[in-house]
Amino acid sequence: MELSTKSVVVFDYGFGNVRSAERALARAGADVEITRDFDTAMNADGLLVPGVGAFAACMKGLKEARGDWIVGRRLSGGRPVMGICVGMQILFARGIEHGVESEGLDEWPGTVGPLKADIVPHMGWNTVAAPEDSRAFAGLDADARFYFVHSYAVHDWSLEVRNPLMTAPKVTWSTHGEPFVAAVENGALWATQFHPEKSGDAGAQLLTNWIGTL
Repeated sequence: MELSTKSVVVFDYGFGNVRSAERALARAGADVEITRDFDTAMNADGLLVPGVGAFAACMKGLKEARGDWIVGRRLSGGRPVMGICVGMQILFARGIEHGVESEGLDEWPGTVGPLKADIVPHMGWNTVAAPEDSRAFAGLDADARFYFVHSYAVHDWSLEVRNPLMTAPKVTWSTHGEPFVAAVENGALWATQFHPEKSGDAGAQLLTNWIGTL
């Protein structure tokens, strides 16, 4: 492996499109491995946590694979982690599905709840509104479209950064019936509600941008 090539682990805990993520990351230039091996996941340059299905089931699977501990340990050491779809949602404090509340990883405050829209799930291509200084969306036009498949989302961003020495997270929004959080950049922790691995050239650029931070 070339010294310039970054190693990325797609964490395989049973709840994600790991093969499509692997292919997309490899096309973006990373050396990719699909595994749930503890040491490999801890030592990779980047860890990608996919997620499909229900919030509670994803959290259960992640904990059984010790993924919650791995994510926490990596972030405490400033080691990059990226969550996709439900892999983003479980980074928040809690999720509510069918009236049942489940605890998330609580890396960010906030609740994942049902989308209020005429058509649910939100399935297909949509634009996003990213901050001008976003690193994730660098090199992308404002009208770039990304592929979403979800019925739940985070509708409010409540994390306040009071320490002037800390950089406030960059939050990207989209709208389907109502505004919701489409992506977050928070130091070593990035996440997207959409699927960059299914978002064509725009998703490939975002993944290339993430790999460039590793």
